[in-house]
Amino acid sequence: MQTAFTRHVGIEVPLICGAMYPCSNPELIAAVSAAGGIGIVQPISMTFVYKRDLREGLRWIRAQTEKPIGFNAIVEKSSSVYENRMRGWIDVALEEGVRFFITALGDPRWVVDKVHAAGGIVYHDVTERKWADKALAAGVDGLICVNRDAGGHAGTKSARELYAELGDLGVPLICAGGIGTPAQFAEALALGFAGVQLGTRFIASRECAAHDDYKQAILRAEPEDIVLTERISGVPVAVIKTPYIEKVGTKASPLMKRALKHPRLKHYARMYYSVKSIFELRKASLSGVSYKDFFQAGKSVGGIEAVEGAGEIVARFAAAARQRAA
Repeated sequence: MQTAFTRHVGIEVPLICGAMYPCSNPELIAAVSAAGGIGIVQPISMTFVYKRDLREGLRWIRAQTEKPIGFNAIVEKSSSVYENRMRGWIDVALEEGVRFFITALGDPRWVVDKVHAAGGIVYHDVTERKWADKALAAGVDGLICVNRDAGGHAGTKSARELYAELGDLGVPLICAGGIGTPAQFAEALALGFAGVQLGTRFIASRECAAHDDYKQAILRAEPEDIVLTERISGVPVAVIKTPYIEKVGTKASPLMKRALKHPRLKHYARMYYSVKSIFELRKASLSGVSYKDFFQAGKSVGGIEAVEGAGEIVARFAAAARQRAA
């Protein structure tokens, strides 16, 4: 089970529980890391959704397991207030011993400089070669290859296409999207990926704090039920097609479409959507359909048939990969 990624971060199983707003609760992160994978802290979830001081939350997780955990840093320059807060959060994470960081949606250079100075490593979310080249120029150590089957901000290419496009870059590549079964995990590693990132599969786990309505929606859904909506962050986000999504639609209004393409207004337009969705996603994910059936998920739903313990998921996926490699 050793790959370039497991050696980078010091874990046993090349499996990441991806950062998910609002589903990255501390109990889930701790359970995945304790089982030999690595859980990723999502700071907005920790502080806004689960009402924990970031330092206290990190210390709580460390009390559950001594194994490595990671940290998610969204580095888009939506506002100076947010950027300053993220800088402070990263300082806290480094002070508390976190050494693996995943960046997304912006230039990761300042994160790389800060983390490398402390002896840590940084991987960056990419969906195609041009973003990979920019991230590597900024000094990242590996790439999270987000394909078209991912939940959240999905890419446009298949896992195989992304590997063919990025496989010559000389850094560890992580497959992100469409992995819902142990066999798919093993196939991604056999293809050449150094690890796999799961999100949707871990929402349907006992440790995840998401409402049971959300988990049951994942169990019922098929890949064709996943649609892309522009109404969460201004860029396409994968969600389950539910009556609520059908009612409100998936496209931005003509006015917002123009704003999202404007060089000076696009950051404000995205911020408008993001602030609005932060509240809606939190309430829908934790309150269930009594509020709104507004659930992020990827096409891996097709292989998810039961709510299981996070440790059981890691163990089953690891066993499949070992069996295939034997």
